Parts: sequence; structure tokens; C-alpha cells
Amino acid sequence: MDIEAKVLEVLKENREGVTLQEIADKLGVHRHTLTKYIYKLDGEGKIRVRKIGVAKLCYLSDDSKI
Repeated sequence: MDIEAKVLEVLKENREGVTLQEIADKLGVHRHTLTKYIYKLDGEGKIRVRKIGVAKLCYLSDDSKI
């Protein structure tokens, strides 16, 4: 399974949102590596990213068919 699919799985299991660091920890990748996948998924409209203070919280997009 690729990283994008794993990110979507983590977000499916955590509908209330997950920080980039939490996702990176769950997947065993560095936060900076994860960031490029997050921006790609956000650009495709599959997820939403909301900045809260210094953290970025990720959610599945409301219109995501995943």
C-alpha cells in the first residue's frame, strides 16, 4: 500500500482530524516526507488541512468518496 492510501486510511479512522506529526508517527515516516503527500492530496481535494496554531490538522474532505 502506498503512503497516500495509508494517509487516507488513517484519516478515515480519525474523522475528528489528525496532525501531520500524528500521521507521520502512525505511518513510520518523517513529517517532512509526509508533507509532500499531504499537499498533493489537499490539491486533489481528497483531504482538507486546517492550521490551528503551529499545528496542521488533516481531515478527509467532505465530498471525498473514499
